[in-house]
Amino acid sequence: MSTYPYYHAQTRGVDREGMNKSLNSLAPNTAVLLHSCAHNPTGADPVMDHWKEIIEICKAKQLIPILDNAYQGYASGDLAKDGATIIMFQDSGLQFFVAQSFAKNFGLYGERIGNVHAACSSKEEADRVLSQLKIIIRQNYSSPPIWGARIVAHMLTTPALKAQWLVELKSMSDRILKMRDLMRTGIEKKGTPGSWNHITDQIGMFSYTGLTKDQCNRMQDEFHIYLTKNGRISMAGLNEGNMQYVIDAMDACVRDQKAKL
Repeated sequence: MSTYPYYHAQTRGVDREGMNKSLNSLAPNTAVLLHSCAHNPTGADPVMDHWKEIIEICKAKQLIPILDNAYQGYASGDLAKDGATIIMFQDSGLQFFVAQSFAKNFGLYGERIGNVHAACSSKEEADRVLSQLKIIIRQNYSSPPIWGARIVAHMLTTPALKAQWLVELKSMSDRILKMRDLMRTGIEKKGTPGSWNHITDQIGMFSYTGLTKDQCNRMQDEFHIYLTKNGRISMAGLNEGNMQYVIDAMDACVRDQKAKL
């Protein structure tokens, strides 16, 4: 197992050139893990033109994409928009896997319910893949917990419940987007050194804020705001009541470190 360049610290976005170069260097039949939307942990997603490049590289190098689809509908509030990447792979004719989770967009964290999809070129190939999946399942957990699956199935096959779920899902997504807007606006209003457009350019539950390890340590030790040492913060943990406190703390940590340089 190896990694490929993804996050570009300077732009706080996707390292398009580095990622493409790395994927182009892989041997045929290499499995490549990709996040279909709302990349965890960075919050930075490839733009659509970049996804087209990734698909072409996968086809040319005969790679096997595995799409982690954990936040569909939770990223933008639109199932179709968040699932656009998967449709692009489907239309490309590639053979690929999708690992889909309902933990976040259904709030079923305790159930950890999801499924795996395999896009195959023929029924015979699909039968072989299913056979191998059954072997893996038997060795790992044998029988999955059924309760979460029944909840999801009931919700998706009951029109009124599905409609209610879509409204509530968009409400969850809109709240996260609002927190991003509030954070960026508040930091820029204070004149905090640096650029902060990445806060709203990124998407999903998490954001790579760009804070350094020392700044993160101070955020925790002095202000009791907890985030990982690489600057990753959970946008879901922010609200209108604590946002200004977080903004003021970030400003103090960034401004004071800049002053020492």
